[in-house]
Amino acid sequence: MAKFAKWIGGGLGLMMGGPIGALVGFTLGALFDGKDNAFISSQKKSAESDFKMSLLVLIACVMKADGEPKKSELDVVKRFLMANFGEQGALDALKILKELLTREINALEMARQINVRMNYSSKLELLHLLFHIAYADGEVSPRELNLLQHISAALGISTLDFNSIRAPYTKTQDVNWTYKVLEIEPTATNDEIKKAYRKMAMKYHPDKLNSLGEELKKAGEEKFKSVKDAYDSLKKQRNFA
Repeated sequence: MAKFAKWIGGGLGLMMGGPIGALVGFTLGALFDGKDNAFISSQKKSAESDFKMSLLVLIACVMKADGEPKKSELDVVKRFLMANFGEQGALDALKILKELLTREINALEMARQINVRMNYSSKLELLHLLFHIAYADGEVSPRELNLLQHISAALGISTLDFNSIRAPYTKTQDVNWTYKVLEIEPTATNDEIKKAYRKMAMKYHPDKLNSLGEELKKAGEEKFKSVKDAYDSLKKQRNFA
């Protein structure tokens, strides 16, 4: 186990022990023994490294939900990683992901371990990024959606938050997507909409992700923006200021 200490001992607090520890230790050791890893660095805070590895593990699970991962899906993930983690970080992440895709992973077992060790704001962002990848081609398969629902439940995420995160991706099919984003009913009054917006804006403010580093804090701005978009849409629709 000593050869994995650079990543596990230095940067991966969550990954110590449990099913994730065994999976991550073997994977990182096989790929990066004695080499630098721009995606998972021992110099990064534990919470940031934990989040990144948790994301890759769950991405692998979602990609395999329909059977063998498609090249088109891998291309989508590559673009996402490049946009959020830079060229070298994305290349290292893809190496880890490709190795994870060769392994049998119990998604719910992984999610349950993450649930115990990760704060709620980080788990919400984790689910948001999984949806971002799942819907990158414009749709999500029933098996992928079912897996995302089970992962969300294992992470301890409420049904309201699950539907709120999903809603912006279904706006062309769901006329009530704005209400779902704000976690209210279409019968809500204008004052209730304003109150819900303030509550949701606080819940998804990027500052909630400070412990994850600037890269992931920036990625979290997208969900924050979807809350504002939903609110602005309702203000225009109902004609209130």
